[in-house]
Parts: sequence; structure tokens; C-alpha cells
Amino acid sequence: MKAGFDGLYERIKQGEIERDDAVFLASNPPYLWSIADGLRKEEKGDIVTFVVNRNINFTNVCVGDCKFCSFRAEKEQGYMLSMDAVLEKVEEAVNNDATEICIQSGLHPDLKLSDYCGILDGIKSHFDVHIHAFSPMEIYHVAHNTGLTEEEVLKELKRAGLGSIPGTAAEILDDSIRAVICPNKINTAKWLEIIKTAHRLGIPSTATIMYGHIESLEDRINHIFKIRALQEDTGGFTEFVLLKFLRKNNELGKMVNRSVSSLDTAIVHALARVILHPYCNNIQASWVKLGLRDVQKMLYFGVNDLGGTLMEENISRLSGSPVGEYMSPEDFEQLIKDAGRTPRRRSTLYELL
Repeated sequence: MKAGFDGLYERIKQGEIERDDAVFLASNPPYLWSIADGLRKEEKGDIVTFVVNRNINFTNVCVGDCKFCSFRAEKEQGYMLSMDAVLEKVEEAVNNDATEICIQSGLHPDLKLSDYCGILDGIKSHFDVHIHAFSPMEIYHVAHNTGLTEEEVLKELKRAGLGSIPGTAAEILDDSIRAVICPNKINTAKWLEIIKTAHRLGIPSTATIMYGHIESLEDRINHIFKIRALQEDTGGFTEFVLLKFLRKNNELGKMVNRSVSSLDTAIVHALARVILHPYCNNIQASWVKLGLRDVQKMLYFGVNDLGGTLMEENISRLSGSPVGEYMSPEDFEQLIKDAGRTPRRRSTLYELL
């Protein structure tokens, strides 16, 4: 058996792990965790990073029907922030040392490309800050509303100041699952195509997974392998972010009988480190989704990044996030130090500050 383990470890080190290997590792958690933590230490040392940022959801009006969403509202009941309100939030963030503004919102039926570019132009004309904005679903939505291709939209957004895009709307990259949890969202091929186009245009992105609903272990593994294949091709992912499904106040939560155990969470974070090695070496756990105690534990299972300060967070909060909307840099640093690691602030693109 030792020879078998040694051969598997060599395949992992060479970036040649296969799906059957990942399933085997998931059934042997102590071995998986040991490899994941070893790879983390080899790639990142004891440094754990975070970014000082602010999250802005400029509208909750959305034509989508995702069953896991507790945020969206009909046009008559929803809100739309003015440009002045957006700039006030950005100013507050910059005054608190934020280097990133993250913008994601509902799919407002009336917004065109000029509206999205206007937000970017407005921010960039006043502040020197990185803008991380607009998921692949938002890119698709504005292209459809404006009568352009996604590539044309991305080019215009980049000209207006877009620095990178969040790789959300991925959920699980399996169309049979998407047909249940988000039937009118872009399919797997379109998500991958938009991300690949962004990378080709010099717009980096994150990648995400939403786990803990109707998907299986094999679905999670297949999802991570799809991310790996695209990263091998483009190298455009800055990090892989694992997002636990939160079940309060949404339709999917009523459909799902199981809860996500700490064991499941540790396994999927460790699998991400092992499968994505050496192509994507930043693995991020979400303090908003997991809570402070569990997110700290993930630092022992392959994680080297804890995301951002946020300053404002609405989407997870409305789905039952166990923690607040803001974690100060000082609290981040203490959380990381208490785990025996070295905290460092970073930029969106993982430059240590």
C-alpha cells in the first residue's frame, strides 16, 4: 500500500492527479489532509493572506430565479443605489485603507452596458482603487440587454476601469444540477466561455464552487477538475474560493435535508488544494459562509487565504450567515496569528503589501 501512496503523491506533485485518485483521497481524509497541508506549506509557507476591500451590491432587483438566493427582489420592491451613494461607499472604504472594491448585484432588467461602464468610470475618476466586479452571469445579462457579445462587453468594461471579475455564478458546473438550482442561469459551457474570454483579454478572475446542497462528492470533484483544465489553458484564475451553501430564507434550503459537516468542509477544501496543484495555488475559505471558528480550522486543510474585510455584505447575510458583515484587518490578523500563521495583507492579484 505504501508504494501505492507514494505513486499517488508523485502524481499530485506533478499535477497529474486523476478523478479516481481524488475519490480515493476523499475516503482517506487523514492522508488527504496531510498532503494538502504539506502542499500549502511548500507553496505558501506559513503566510495567510487577506485583502482590505469593500463589497457593494448596487441593486437587488433581479430577473433571475436561483433557488438558493435570498437577496433578489422584484423591481417594484427593490432598490437601486445612486452614483453618489456608490461613491460615498467607495470613499469610506478608501479612507479605511481598502485597495479593492468588489461589485456584484442583481440582474436589473433595465440596465445596459453604459450603466455598468458609468459605475466604473465614476469610481475610477475619483479613486485609485482596483475594481473587482461583475460575475459571468452579469456579463451575459448586460450583453443580452445591450445587443452585444460578451467579448465586446468585457472589452468596454476593461476600458472603463474593470480590473478583474469574480468567478461567481459557477455554483456547480454540471448542467443537470443547474437545471434544478438555477434553471435560467448560464450553463456550464457559457460560464467557462465567458471566463476564458476574460482571461484572453487580460482580465483575471477568481473561481468558485458552492457546495453542500444537492450535489455529490463526485460532482464537487468534477467541478474542481473543470476549473483546473481552464487554469492549465489560461492561467487567469487568481484563487479558488469555496462557498458553503447557506439554507435560510431560500427555496433550495427547503429542498435540502442534509447539513454540511465540518468533515465535508475540510475534505472539499483539501481536495481543492490537491487537485489544483500546481496550477492554482491560492485556496480561499470564506469566513462569511463558515463563521470564524470553522474558517480558522481550514488553515490546517490546505487554505492560505481568508478573503476580504467586505465592510458590507448582503447576499450571505440574508441567507443566514453566522457572522457579521465586516471583519477588521486587526481581527483578521489576530485570527490568523491564533492559528499559528503569519498574516499579510495582499492586493487583489496577490501582491503582498
